[in-house]
Amino acid sequence: MIIVGSGLAGATAALHLAPHARVALLTKRSLEDGASRWAQGGIAAVQGQDDSFASHVQDTLTAGAGLCEPETTRYIVEHAPAAIAWLSSLGVPFTSEDGHLHLTREGGHSHRRIVHAADATGAAVQHQLSPKLREHPNITLFDHHMLVDLITTGKLKQMGRRCLGVYALNELTGEVETFSAGHTVLATGGAGKVYLYTTNPDTATGDGIAAAWRAGCRIGNMEFIQFHPTCLYHPHAKSFLISEAVRGEGGLLRLPDSTRFMPDHDARAELAPRDIVARAIDYEMKRHGVDCVYLDIRHKGQAFVQEHFPTIYARCLELGIDMARDPIPVVPAAHYTCGGVVTDLHGQTDLDQLYAIGETAYTGLHGANRLASNSLLECVVMGTAASRHILAHPAIPATRLPAWDASQVTDADEEVVISHNWDELRRFMWDYVGIVRTDKRLERAAHRLRLLNEEIREFYANFHVSRDLLELRNLVAVSELIVRSAQSRHESRGLHYSRDYPFTLEQALPTICQGMENSR
Repeated sequence: MIIVGSGLAGATAALHLAPHARVALLTKRSLEDGASRWAQGGIAAVQGQDDSFASHVQDTLTAGAGLCEPETTRYIVEHAPAAIAWLSSLGVPFTSEDGHLHLTREGGHSHRRIVHAADATGAAVQHQLSPKLREHPNITLFDHHMLVDLITTGKLKQMGRRCLGVYALNELTGEVETFSAGHTVLATGGAGKVYLYTTNPDTATGDGIAAAWRAGCRIGNMEFIQFHPTCLYHPHAKSFLISEAVRGEGGLLRLPDSTRFMPDHDARAELAPRDIVARAIDYEMKRHGVDCVYLDIRHKGQAFVQEHFPTIYARCLELGIDMARDPIPVVPAAHYTCGGVVTDLHGQTDLDQLYAIGETAYTGLHGANRLASNSLLECVVMGTAASRHILAHPAIPATRLPAWDASQVTDADEEVVISHNWDELRRFMWDYVGIVRTDKRLERAAHRLRLLNEEIREFYANFHVSRDLLELRNLVAVSELIVRSAQSRHESRGLHYSRDYPFTLEQALPTICQGMENSR
């Protein structure tokens, strides 16, 4: 088995598969450098007696603005308690109170159902799982290996539509290596680095989504990019997220003059879903010409703040902000890719023997807007589902695959072209394909993408691949999918808001982009 990506989705699949099969776990940097460890809030799961699966499902459907797949939503919600039990059995130190799991509440949820480990849930989970991945005799870790492309029967001019393995760049040697396997799982995360401002780590460059699209897989709902409303605004803070739970526990959003504004935008005020809060902040910043707004939880007192948000408190204090005494400056930032590789409830894609899980996948759970803390939940539930399906369906044995052919390429003469294009891409995606969109902005972005694509194809065909080149190639591919999807949606729904189409159509339909033909 090959698993590309070592975040919570990939780790879950690996730990379920390893007792029964050999697993090669490829990770672009080191084991804990993905997005999962940055997740602060927690994992949504029905636990309280006053809560129910039906309520969690309804909250998810409401946030998803009519585009959630009901069967998928029920399946994942109903398997949430088992996911928490499995993580607890592995020693994840979830916060408890009076002998029970402490539950917090986040925007869009009608009940307290967020299981968490203080305010650093992702880090706590990854810290507990990583040693188990390293120590398991059936798991071989290949760090600093970046996915180049999938190897398919189509690429090799064979019959059928199967994935046979992957090509991956070994950054330590500079060589592209060939991995052959009966099953391949993509768990490479999202594509937040498409945008200039993001809460995502540098690894979030849409590698799995782009590779699956090039291999012929359908990609769904890429216009729905979630912008987290509250990213810390500070010149020395890179992509630091202020958790949804701060608002869930009573934090208020204010203008620089201390005026509270969320009640003017939605009856749920600060507890409205993320798309509404992000658009409200964007609107107020532009209306008043301010660089940021402020999240204020001072009224809860220092003891409460330090107990509930120790990680956020410590980081803010390092930057001279005492959140028990000072409001926190915040801005929206790209946070989560709601679309991705189309899969079924087993994580299967359009290619036999290829699976996609976690943020890489489009299962239908998130619809037009992800409900807070459903992301880590999906990672565990779908990582488990994919591993069970793989074990129940033995694949055609792996075959010898051709080595990567680098005989016709040379070293790049001007790496500055790649860095310049990278910067240009992220800036115009932020300006033209951000929180609020128009037809004219989208066409400008599409035009720039066509020009970038020509340069990248030339580079890719003539020079040795590097991580920067591969990431830029993937980001441009994902950007094309986002723009193409946004252009085809002639309405405003969930995370996609268009000034040209401010209304919502009666019928909610997903946006599906057909996969490309295989190419080197």
